[in-house]
Amino acid sequence: MTLDLARWQFAIVTVFHFFFVPMTIGLAFLVAVMQTLALVRKDETWDRLSRFFGRIFLISLAVGVVTGIVLEFEFGLNWSAFSIFVGNIFGAPLAIEGLLAFFLESTFIGLWIFGRERLSPRVHLATIWLVSIGTILSAFFILAANAWMQHPVGYAVEGGQAVLTNFWALLANSTLWVSFLHTVLGALATGGALALGISIWRAHRAAADGVERAAFRRATAFAAALVLVTVVLTAIVGDFQARLMDVQEPMKMAAAEALYNTQNGASFSLLTIGNLSGQPIFQIRVPHLLSLIADLSWNGQVIGINQMQATEAARYGAGNYAPVLWLTYWSFRTMVGAGILMIAVSAWGVWLWWRKQLAASRWFRRAALAGIGLPIIANASGWIFTEAGRQPWIVYGLMQTAKGVSTVGAGDVALTTAAFVAVYTILGVLAVVLVLRAARHPFDEIGEPGDDAEPTPAPGLVY
Repeated sequence: MTLDLARWQFAIVTVFHFFFVPMTIGLAFLVAVMQTLALVRKDETWDRLSRFFGRIFLISLAVGVVTGIVLEFEFGLNWSAFSIFVGNIFGAPLAIEGLLAFFLESTFIGLWIFGRERLSPRVHLATIWLVSIGTILSAFFILAANAWMQHPVGYAVEGGQAVLTNFWALLANSTLWVSFLHTVLGALATGGALALGISIWRAHRAAADGVERAAFRRATAFAAALVLVTVVLTAIVGDFQARLMDVQEPMKMAAAEALYNTQNGASFSLLTIGNLSGQPIFQIRVPHLLSLIADLSWNGQVIGINQMQATEAARYGAGNYAPVLWLTYWSFRTMVGAGILMIAVSAWGVWLWWRKQLAASRWFRRAALAGIGLPIIANASGWIFTEAGRQPWIVYGLMQTAKGVSTVGAGDVALTTAAFVAVYTILGVLAVVLVLRAARHPFDEIGEPGDDAEPTPAPGLVY
């Protein structure tokens, strides 16, 4: 009971936190690019756009920081046995993340907010780029720890604990680099999708042929191009990641397809209705595609769940080594489906921009607004697939999840879980309200004297 509750609590906190992490990384980069264009071109419109989206970035950053701190405490409170086992490994990347990346972000975000009228334009621009770099470095070192859970490297087990023997092997972990690129590119697409939806909405609401309408038309085209490029690159990196996963975590790959027995030239299931164990009501399959994904071979071999179960039982002892199939299967397809829709929406936007019809399409405006949620869905489902597909391992091949939990009473975990759900619900609603408020901020007031010099105290997050 305690184990199930601890897993639910960590999943809830992690997924909620991950709503805002990619958005923060993406918006920081987007604002930095806009401010760069403003300085290089001496363009007041880009400057106002950077300030406009900077407000939304600050909201995302604040919520992400708060929820991330909670995750750090959960390692010690609900997962103390896991923390004892991996502490010597996790200590290095997480300490670097805190001392380097987080302090880089927190220091220069203050200079960016309050130094606009006090620093030279070039120095002020450097502060937002350092913030953007800080968010990316933060993701790198956190993913270094997570990648080690998927594919342990550079370690030895001594006295019942994993000890780091090669720090550079930890940073050179192949799983780290593909997951890092996949995550950062997806984050840029997340920030771009949010900017795309807000920009097309504001362009529609603005007065015809006004400054605001022209500015948000420009932002719409920029965001559509950003989303298209980053989502396509995310898909390409994801293909490399799937092939690596087939080598390092073959059970996860088999579970993603619900492939029970090893096959050569395995087909890929686009949709399955009914039982995933082999007798579905309805299926849509693409012949040989799973083998192509796994090893770029038309008739390549993909190991099945039954064969992997036998292999892992022989290696690690009796037990069930398959993850929850329906969760792994559908989270993978949800991630891929959301990504395909993002490519379609952004490609549509770029095509309309090229035809000079971007602002005139009512259907694209609706699609872009709905598309704000697509990267959020893709990010959450991708994270669920990554973590749920590794089960029953908390550290693949070294420690099972059931052995990592603390000896905390089930009642305590249930109480704190209920409290987190309540607090995070309130926090989520507050974040949405603040983002909507920032998205409605009058464009002609942005950049006016006093707009940034005296932060508004009421919401606490909007400067």
